[in-house]
Amino acid sequence: MRLVSLVFVLTLVYGVSHAQHPLLDDPYANGLEESVASNFAEIALACMHQEYPNKLNQVLGDASDLKAPAVLHPAFYGCYDWHSSVHGHWMLIRILKQFPDLPKARLIREKLAQSLTEENIAGELAYFEQASPSWERTYGWAWLLKLAEELYTWEDEQGQEWYDHLNPLAQHVSERYISFLPNQYYPVRTGVHPNTAFGLSFAYDYAHTVGHLRLKNRIEERALNYYSKDQDCPCAWEPSGEDFLSPCLEEAQLMARVLPARSFKKWFKQFLSPKALAFYGTPADVSDRSDPKIVHLDGLNLSRAWCLFYLDKVLDGEVKGLRTIAESNLQASLPHVATEHYEGSHWLASFAIFALNQK
Repeated sequence: MRLVSLVFVLTLVYGVSHAQHPLLDDPYANGLEESVASNFAEIALACMHQEYPNKLNQVLGDASDLKAPAVLHPAFYGCYDWHSSVHGHWMLIRILKQFPDLPKARLIREKLAQSLTEENIAGELAYFEQASPSWERTYGWAWLLKLAEELYTWEDEQGQEWYDHLNPLAQHVSERYISFLPNQYYPVRTGVHPNTAFGLSFAYDYAHTVGHLRLKNRIEERALNYYSKDQDCPCAWEPSGEDFLSPCLEEAQLMARVLPARSFKKWFKQFLSPKALAFYGTPADVSDRSDPKIVHLDGLNLSRAWCLFYLDKVLDGEVKGLRTIAESNLQASLPHVATEHYEGSHWLASFAIFALNQK
């Protein structure tokens, strides 16, 4: 791997041509086969209504807050924790959109219909309204808006009904972003759930897609405030031992969204050097997939892959080797998405589907 990294250092070269604004239009490009989608759908179907084990991550105000997960979260109580349940639902909808004739399509619809009722979403909204302002901020918020975006763009009668049910919760989360971001003076640069760049990227996609201009403008303003002066991101500090997001790559793919193409290319040259990018040519090594924190590193490889695939398209292939690096990270963890260890299996398939769809 040292030799491969050296080759990348010598061959990563920047270009300067102009590209269009990089909200890319081909979400299903080449990366996902029906058989893989079917296998991953089984993982989400198995856990989306599996109530236990469950990590509620809530603050108890008094004894009345001690309720079963399905009572607290009538739509999203499965898959170990709230955000994993949300992105499991997102994954099933993404798969249905791409493969409407999948043999499991009817079962997927039945399961989604069980979750995404008007009453269940009203229960989720009621929980948000009484929960701590920081609950699921911003990782869970981001996936909820990604789910809403996926439903919004689905030309399907049942899908549109589910979108209508989900929309009040999506609007509430949008308002939480709008009110919170001015109060967050500094971005969170961790490689786990609170990472600001990740949380803003998915929210920006939603705002752009549904035409939520207040949210879109707020994200643009805060992203520029947080990151526009950043240079020489310290890639060699990654990964930490429980990362599932790359702080440097998440920041780069957010800025690719909010900056005009020419401005982004100029910013990117200062932010990630060829030597720094070559660092990502060595995927994270996952030593124990039964450990709920160490297995995060499989997610890191998959999220690195989707960032690098995205950046390669935004940069029109002008930075040589990005797709190769992305592919190496993808393949390092793709075979380990479905294992006997619930610690990873309850969430990694969603990361894999998103990465494959960025190819």
